[in-house]
Amino acid sequence: MRVRRSLLPLLAAALVATACGGADPSDPGSADDDGTTTEADGAAAEDDGTEDGDGDGDGDGDVIRVGFVHTSPVTDGGWTTSHDRGAQAVAEEFGDAVEITTIDSVAEGPDAERVIEDLARQGHDIIFATSFGFMEPMLAVAEQYPDIVFEHATGYMTADNMGNYFGAAEEGRYLEGMAAAGASETGELGYVAAFPIPEVLRGINAWTLGARSVNPDATVRVVWTSTWYDPETEGQAAQGLLDAGVDAIGMHQDTPATGQAAAGAGAYWTGYHSDRSEEVPEAWLTATIWDWAPFYIERVQQVMDGTWESESYYGSMADGMVNLAPFGDAVPDDIRTEIETRQQEIIDGEFAPFTGPILDQNGDEIVAEGDSMSLEELLSIDFFVEGVIGSPTG
Repeated sequence: MRVRRSLLPLLAAALVATACGGADPSDPGSADDDGTTTEADGAAAEDDGTEDGDGDGDGDGDVIRVGFVHTSPVTDGGWTTSHDRGAQAVAEEFGDAVEITTIDSVAEGPDAERVIEDLARQGHDIIFATSFGFMEPMLAVAEQYPDIVFEHATGYMTADNMGNYFGAAEEGRYLEGMAAAGASETGELGYVAAFPIPEVLRGINAWTLGARSVNPDATVRVVWTSTWYDPETEGQAAQGLLDAGVDAIGMHQDTPATGQAAAGAGAYWTGYHSDRSEEVPEAWLTATIWDWAPFYIERVQQVMDGTWESESYYGSMADGMVNLAPFGDAVPDDIRTEIETRQQEIIDGEFAPFTGPILDQNGDEIVAEGDSMSLEELLSIDFFVEGVIGSPTG
């Protein structure tokens, strides 16, 4: 098994990820702790027909070439790190039967299309792209390479050779909101959010519904950052909320900057993507976290077996793709018990976070009592629920 990584954004079509057949044992910086290889600055090579540019891998036709494209660094400790753990699980599962290329810090838009096309031209058998803004670029490349499998995370577009995948983060978000309201002394909560797209709106609404199940008078003030990954901007947004009086904050961002700001103000924080309790323990409540490994292993196995088919996959707490991180000390014992009970109800299919009655922030009924929003409705959500302060359009 060979794993190669590019830790720099690719800004021109000629720049591609190059493979490392093995780390130089005399170079202590040439390998990661997991035994995979990371490209150093300036190590990218042109697609000139040399090794890794000819689309033939290492010449072994049985080796499946797997590509991953991310918008933030694999070291972000959040969204991209969670996917990279899944890639590592693929490497561990299949060993020498796979070759993995990971390219991170890729800007959404034209750069993404060039990077994805580079991987396709090199002959990768399956390519995963893990940011919403990679959807249309991936679709454009998929149309040009019908014999390659493409998988896009968080989007909604598909093709005969392109599927999409995500998970019910709203299940964890609801439980996070319960923790935030349980820890808050004022009921004034905040949320640092990236972009006003359905994925993010869905999470904010679920977080609010969970909070108001504990404190019906709780409010959630939202600030938009227009970025997935920018520690400075995220921290400034969180500080603005703290200055406005909130004492517990949720987030849809990739760094712990929100939690660091909360800790500095003596407030509390629910994270996202991974367990970061050890980084900011004094502010930590819990977080929705991901386990992508089973999905990635299954999809690569399907490509190996020739059984892959395009589909829209939506994981959940029931299948283990979505999980809840351990609680911080600030979550009261009675609230922990309530959360654990509700989580089991979600897993057992006895409760769905978007179950009525639900009002929007204007007081209009969106979901009637006893009804639940369908997956199609959740994936196209464009409103804020009652209790949210801010605009769902950004």
